Amino acid sequence: MCGLAGEFRRDGSRADVSAVERMAATMSDRGPDDSGVWSQGPTALGHRRLKIIDLSAASGQPIVDAAAGLTGVFNGCIYNYRELRAELQAKGHRFFSSGDSEVVVKAYAEWGLDFVDHLIGMFAVAISERDTGRLVLARDRLGIKPLYLAESPGVVRFASTLPALLAGGGIDTTIDRVALAHYLSFHSIVPPPRTILAGVTKLPPATVRVYEADGSTHERVYWDPAFSRAAERAGWSERDWQDALLDSLTTAVRRRMVADVPVGVLLSGGLDSSLVVALLAGEGQARSGLATFSIGFDAVGGREGDEFVYSDLVAKTFGTDHHQIRVPTGDLLPPLESAVAAMSEPMVSHDCVAFWLLSQEVARHVKVVQSGQGADEILGGYHWYPPLAGVDREQALETYAKAFFDRDAAGLARVLNPAWLADGDPAREFVAAHLGRAGAQTAVDAGLRIDTQVMLTDDPVKRVDNMTMAHGLEARVPFLDHEFVELAASCPPELKLAQGGKGVLKEIGRRVLPHEVIDRPKGYFPVPGLTHLEGKLLDRVRDALTAPEARRRDLFRADYVDALLADPNAELTPLNGNKLWQLGLLEMWLQSHGID
Repeated sequence: MCGLAGEFRRDGSRADVSAVERMAATMSDRGPDDSGVWSQGPTALGHRRLKIIDLSAASGQPIVDAAAGLTGVFNGCIYNYRELRAELQAKGHRFFSSGDSEVVVKAYAEWGLDFVDHLIGMFAVAISERDTGRLVLARDRLGIKPLYLAESPGVVRFASTLPALLAGGGIDTTIDRVALAHYLSFHSIVPPPRTILAGVTKLPPATVRVYEADGSTHERVYWDPAFSRAAERAGWSERDWQDALLDSLTTAVRRRMVADVPVGVLLSGGLDSSLVVALLAGEGQARSGLATFSIGFDAVGGREGDEFVYSDLVAKTFGTDHHQIRVPTGDLLPPLESAVAAMSEPMVSHDCVAFWLLSQEVARHVKVVQSGQGADEILGGYHWYPPLAGVDREQALETYAKAFFDRDAAGLARVLNPAWLADGDPAREFVAAHLGRAGAQTAVDAGLRIDTQVMLTDDPVKRVDNMTMAHGLEARVPFLDHEFVELAASCPPELKLAQGGKGVLKEIGRRVLPHEVIDRPKGYFPVPGLTHLEGKLLDRVRDALTAPEARRRDLFRADYVDALLADPNAELTPLNGNKLWQLGLLEMWLQSHGID
């Protein structure tokens, strides 16, 4: 887990090494242990390293393979790197390190653009070919590792974070009106390739993009699972599905123990993270001192701020080395500022502050953690999936939009000044196209597919990556193991939606977990002080929306902002997000990153 940056010139000039150095320097939090820069003619690559696998200098990056004529930088972790290394050695490749970074470069040397098909893990990769001048960029199947780009005539820059690109200079920081419409409509999600800034894009997940020396570009999407029933599993019983998913998840958890440093778990006390702890304990990890970490906040406005009763129960059941972290409400403002500064894109979820604080504490104990993130999107845990079960594919859009959209086109017109309104209704058009794609057998399958391939990547996955890496902490997500996702995607929807959601996972949990963890209302990562705005936090939002930069930008209609400030907790999104917070967070993010 690291940070990468680079520049590729297509105008005949040499790469700007100083710009790449500036970009890489901004990511010292992501990679506090080492750094490196490489350049050759039109290409320069920079890297910040977090030492997790092969702690020696041999795995420092950029990785240069002179024999193959390749140089690469890599962010992430390849869980099957040992198996791939043995396979590549059998094919005649010789290694100078014992880590996964060199395996990625050697895999490209052996299989070319198909190298990604052999990788099991999370990754963003950039590889430069010496002899052809080609640059290859790739991103993992679920988009767990980010890769941002800024393209202008004659030059392409790329980095693990958006702020790194800003540090390189020359970025068009104009607000993208279509992205703004997505942010305010699609529950703050801006689907790739767009970001909130017109001059920055992001490589979509499961994509390999090639920049040729002659200026041409081509790409392919290398993974797109079918959300439909597989003929070979037509005769499976409910028990068969439980057994198969449990076996696949156990493999995913085991894979994510690969490290040369200890691995802990973020334990919320919910089913998902508790199941990760139980499976690790079953693999013998608890006997070696498995560390678990939970966070809680003071109650605000009648909303509870912790689930310690459940996380404590799980920790006691499996004998973990448990750490309980409680944060007083009065302490939220400083970590809020830090969390906003750590965001590569505006993210309204109050989970960001929780994850920032949790990561700060966890990083004092371990450098790697597993998380239960992704189970709800993969296995049907959210409340908008059951309504989809009652409609056909043609009605899926209306059902999904009612549950998930914050605003329609008319609502945007009430919020935004006319100059910032995009044509049409971009979010609705995007979701309609995605839900209408072939390959999803039912409306539920279509809803799970868009949440797995879009919402998951550009909300919770991005949130955890940004907040953990702000402290040099690597987060691994076994529920997003691509083989587990493929299997779950083919599971009949009725098994996933049973028992109020994630029914098949709850039945798996009953085999290994205390029943109290399973038979309980669904919980969230609660930060009541950010859902119920008052005091210093409300003052901070007001300051952001009335700052000189906000007045110059003039995004929002003054009457709408004034009404929200007069009654800050009255207007919520369908998912109980605070609409005032949504506007204030955007301005806080823009101002924090010096965008005027």
